Amino acid sequence: MSLENNIEKYRELRNKYNSFTYKTYEYKIKEDGLYLEFEFLIDDFVEFNPSLVIPNNIFVDFTRVSTSFLSQMAFNIGMVELISYWKAICPKEVHILPYNLDEYQLKFWKKVYFNGLGEFYYLNGINTSQEEFMTLIPDNEARKLKPEKIEVDNASIIPVGGGKDSVVSLELLKEHGENLALIMNPRGASTATADIGGLDKKTIVVKRFLDTKLLDLNTKGFLNGHTPFSALLAFVSVLAAGIAGKKYIALSNESSANEPTIAGTNVNHQYSKSIEFESDFRDYIEKSITSDIKYFSLLRPMSELQIASIFTKSRKYFADFRSCNVGSKNNIWCGECSKCLFTFIIISPFLKPEVVEGIFGENLLNKESLRQYFDELTGVASEKPFECVGTIDEVNAALCMTIEMYKDMELPLLLNDFVSKYKVKKCSSIDKDNLLKTIESEHFVEEEFLKLIKEQLQIDE
Repeated sequence: MSLENNIEKYRELRNKYNSFTYKTYEYKIKEDGLYLEFEFLIDDFVEFNPSLVIPNNIFVDFTRVSTSFLSQMAFNIGMVELISYWKAICPKEVHILPYNLDEYQLKFWKKVYFNGLGEFYYLNGINTSQEEFMTLIPDNEARKLKPEKIEVDNASIIPVGGGKDSVVSLELLKEHGENLALIMNPRGASTATADIGGLDKKTIVVKRFLDTKLLDLNTKGFLNGHTPFSALLAFVSVLAAGIAGKKYIALSNESSANEPTIAGTNVNHQYSKSIEFESDFRDYIEKSITSDIKYFSLLRPMSELQIASIFTKSRKYFADFRSCNVGSKNNIWCGECSKCLFTFIIISPFLKPEVVEGIFGENLLNKESLRQYFDELTGVASEKPFECVGTIDEVNAALCMTIEMYKDMELPLLLNDFVSKYKVKKCSSIDKDNLLKTIESEHFVEEEFLKLIKEQLQIDE
């Protein structure tokens, strides 16, 4: 992505518009579902009213939780939503009127906002600090958040995005309780993979609606950029777990999400998928919402290579999974982005070349147009792509392992260049068995789930 120098625009907007106000939220239980709506103001310049709908189905009961829980979850979802609207202008003050947040809660939110906007600041050329970028001002007369008791069973909510990672979670947990899939803004791949995974009739759908006035500001040249979507998904999944009575929320974030996008900095496109966010979020939920719902990433102990090794055993998903954001609206692999190239590379060590080509419709390692992304993924360029991709070491290891799959075949363009320039340097120390048998120790996966991972990877206890 291209860098812009918007520091002067940033300063000008902050001087012109003084405050952002989270005025109120509303939730309504209707016959056809749960409706959430939020009201945000930037001075007297603009009002935003984004909304969220969870359609009714037999697996959710909006009355099984207290009105206090619903109210608190609606408020917290609004706290995540607001950052998408605040970032258009970045006012110095943010007034929170519905609840009186304490110092711990304010610190949590400032950290989520600042780190979640790391890519936004970097690409807009804005240099600021966590202390300076905003002041959160709660209403001291408002009510306080308090933990609620929730009745739950021992099953899981599994957020499904339609890519290989959530497919692996579906497969690992398919015999582990009465699980439900959670899909936000369904698309072809997410619906299809949930169906193939056996949860076609066991899915909670969430529909998110942006206020189009934000899009109008974007077209008029106000500030724009990446916000922490996975943080929104985290809070929505807690609400879903509450109304469905599920103890666990099993995310599909892997260990590579912890690696910064820009080496030597804290800029991480995947911050809200990182172990740092996961740890902070778990703590916040337990202290402020409920201790009965457990949020964790099932795939955190694994590398992208290990995830790919499991995924490639499940060929029934090959025609339907998609990990391409560019082509998501049309449910296709665009074949021109870093996410397509990364996915092609990471599954290639485990499948014959013709099978991988069949998934994508072509051999992406033969495309000169993808050389820049190839250099970014392999660490030749100074920056990783601003996408959810694996670590540089994982990509290089996958390429080294893929060479074996082309035995007695002509190597595709990019792989051939990799071999001629870097094979000795990058491949000599590759220990395939160690890569596929070693799991990370930094995770929140309970032993009963960890056992499922070890069985799949054939790791002895």
